[in-house]
Amino acid sequence: MVRVLVTRPEPGASRTARRLQDTGFLPILLPLTETVALPAEAGAVPDNAVAVAITSANAVRHAPKGLIATVAALPCHAVGKRTAEAARAAGFLSVSEGSGDAEALASAIAGSLSGKTIAYLCGRVRFATFEERLEAAAVHVRAVETYDTIALDYSDADIIERLAGRPVETVLLYSTKAAEAMRILTGRSALHDLFESTRFFALSGRIAAALGDISSEGIQIAKEPDEEALLALLQKRR
Repeated sequence: MVRVLVTRPEPGASRTARRLQDTGFLPILLPLTETVALPAEAGAVPDNAVAVAITSANAVRHAPKGLIATVAALPCHAVGKRTAEAARAAGFLSVSEGSGDAEALASAIAGSLSGKTIAYLCGRVRFATFEERLEAAAVHVRAVETYDTIALDYSDADIIERLAGRPVETVLLYSTKAAEAMRILTGRSALHDLFESTRFFALSGRIAAALGDISSEGIQIAKEPDEEALLALLQKRR
């Protein structure tokens, strides 16, 4: 049975592990990052905001209920299915669902929101492309940071114990921060043999690039930046 190292934070890590088990893989949980709530306040949302944009389900999960209550009646533009589900569960009344790509979402909503202000529920660690594309289209974006992403540190002994001292065949990577952490882990002399023949499956090219000098032959990139495409690629390369 192929062992797959799952590096995403909880609660997503356990959800992915269940999907892997259902399709005949053996998941090993090793979250390399953790998301923590920030003290976002309802007053951070501008009074003239006409819509809300969300590019991560974590932005909704970590948002205070009071903040959600102030914007729940506004049209909500979610980047993809999972984020849209989280928005509806949090109480948003009108949620549109994107294809899963943040840049595509920005392009889709730019025309109808030009000259207007939107609230962008987001993390402290994020790519600037989404906001830049909207600002270029004269959409005024007010970022409301509801969570932060921090790297988790493991000792060599921790890693070896989790892997039962055996090389890992496959690693799933969902973020650049996790990829950067994985690059550091694979560079440790005590762990080198465990990752010498590992294949890395990344959600995007940007995430793959964060692996640095790891051989490109051992890196596969999902066709779309979502878990469905990532796991489909894993099945194909089985």
